Amino acid sequence: MDMKALYSKIVMAHANSSDYKYDQENPDIVEAGHNPSCGDEIELELTMDGDVIKEASYTGQGCAISQASTSLMCELIEGETVDQAYQKVEDFLAMITGQKTDMEELEESLGDAVALQSIAYMPQRVKCAELAWHTLKNLIDKKRLGEGK
Repeated sequence: MDMKALYSKIVMAHANSSDYKYDQENPDIVEAGHNPSCGDEIELELTMDGDVIKEASYTGQGCAISQASTSLMCELIEGETVDQAYQKVEDFLAMITGQKTDMEELEESLGDAVALQSIAYMPQRVKCAELAWHTLKNLIDKKRLGEGK
């Protein structure tokens, strides 16, 4: 199986997965994200254990790319510290905009989320892939400022 087919399979599996798509009973932090250009929207929920992301989930609707990207991100950040998650956001945004292309380094940081790397060549879909990551970035920035829920 070539890499393009494998990446496509990963994206579709996450787009159709409900592993991270649910409402948490008592999340510590909630952040809404919306892509006005296409109508995709999510609500990201995190449960924290100190500075560690204990549980990540989301609800919302959107295209397969936005839903897959959100699912991949949730999977990737569980068990990470806020600083580690923030670095993953930076790496993902640099990858999806074509600013970072070292696949070995990206795979180490982003795991299966590198499956979305080819979106960098489809400008109209970049915002779909970025939605969850910008939402997480906003959430972390607010947490750092002490704004909480």
